[in-house]
Amino acid sequence: MREQERQSPREYLDRESHYVWGKRFLLKVVEEDAVPDVEIQHSTLLLRVRPGASEGTKKVVMAAWYRQILRAAVPPLIRAWEPQLSVSVNGFFVQQMKTKWGSCNPATRTIRLNTELATKPKECLEYIVVHEMVHLLEPTHNARFVAAMDRFMPKWQYYRDILSRLPVRHERWDY
Repeated sequence: MREQERQSPREYLDRESHYVWGKRFLLKVVEEDAVPDVEIQHSTLLLRVRPGASEGTKKVVMAAWYRQILRAAVPPLIRAWEPQLSVSVNGFFVQQMKTKWGSCNPATRTIRLNTELATKPKECLEYIVVHEMVHLLEPTHNARFVAAMDRFMPKWQYYRDILSRLPVRHERWDY
């Protein structure tokens, strides 16, 4: 991920491009005295914020919305794949990650997913969920892991390549 093409930094302005499940939407910022939220309307991503909201506030609202849609999309995937892989997942977490799409803790049987996955095609999310679940069978990326991925998701390398080609959000790397 560190080497991937980066999007320009988001400014949360009208007609700025944002992505949801791999599709491009133009942002429409609406200032109103109501609870901030995000809604898809045709090819527009409607961002409602309070009057005078800062760029930082808009960013927080969008990030929370991306986490929300990811949290809704993941449980059905886990439920569908648990019987196929003969594994059980105790829980999952969604967080912003700079260098990984996901991670797995086999000891606690939990997986962690990058919020950026909400901007990528749903098939890529499914690939990452399966990838992390296969780590419950094989913790490392050895030949056994690759064989399991080939068996359960034959097109996994195709989805990995899509993720590698798509630009990712702009990150500041200074610490």
